[in-house]
Amino acid sequence: MTPSPSPGPVPPAVPDAPDDPATRAEPVDTVDSLVLHATDNGVSWLTLNRPEAMNAVTWDQRERLIGRLADASADPDVRAVVLTATGKGFCAGADLRGAPPAGERVAGEVARMIRDGAQRLITAVLDCEKPVIAAVNGTAAGLGAHLALACDLVLAAESARFIEVFVRRGLVPDGGGAYLLPRLIGPQRAKELLFFGDALSAAEAERLGLVNRVVPDGELAKTAREWAERLAAGPTRALALTKQLVNASLDTDRSAAFAAEAAAQEINMTTADAQEGVASFVARRRPVFRGR
Repeated sequence: MTPSPSPGPVPPAVPDAPDDPATRAEPVDTVDSLVLHATDNGVSWLTLNRPEAMNAVTWDQRERLIGRLADASADPDVRAVVLTATGKGFCAGADLRGAPPAGERVAGEVARMIRDGAQRLITAVLDCEKPVIAAVNGTAAGLGAHLALACDLVLAAESARFIEVFVRRGLVPDGGGAYLLPRLIGPQRAKELLFFGDALSAAEAERLGLVNRVVPDGELAKTAREWAERLAAGPTRALALTKQLVNASLDTDRSAAFAAEAAAQEINMTTADAQEGVASFVARRRPVFRGR
């Protein structure tokens, strides 16, 4: 439930369209046009496409993103995901148009809406079995900021901004903000961002640890492609298990974390990629991982 902030002067950073017709972006209809999708070199590109609204997320966009992320988990030919956007904004939060007036709500309705909406979207990113890169091309506000921060790696254009706008409207943060931020930057820094709602530059976000890398605006798509294709060439199941271990470690004790690590090692050693990794080490050659 995030109002849209004022847009910043950020040029778009959209992935290059693959040349191969087999991997070219799909034809769009009314729903598909909201989230553009293309698969190239094992990378699923998901592009929010409502630039006129700073990519404020509609119900249709949210459901399409959740579905695409589930598809990426299930598809062995998809080995990494990039989430980006068109226009001057990455995502200005949730589109509140169409929400019922406050006087018409019944007890429990808002909690249900948050569980079924923003929280499901963030969970879909956190639980995706493939590594997800956010390529933040512009303003990421409220739920839009949390959508980026839920990703495994975050690239930001130099002119991108991150804004916790909830407090500006007298709202409580949703989309997992009060869960994600303390785990990324600690409780005091998280409270500063959530209490004041000040815009955070890409450079400051990198300094705090919210962003992995800041790149010039014109190099965002190129860098995202390079990172994603490196991940797509890696041991996909090992990366999935590593993601699960790191995410779970933030909510568990040492004993449980060590048990999960041992179980993950047991599972991973049954994969073809693990066997290839050991064989290539013995043969002193570069491994060729197949994502199996």
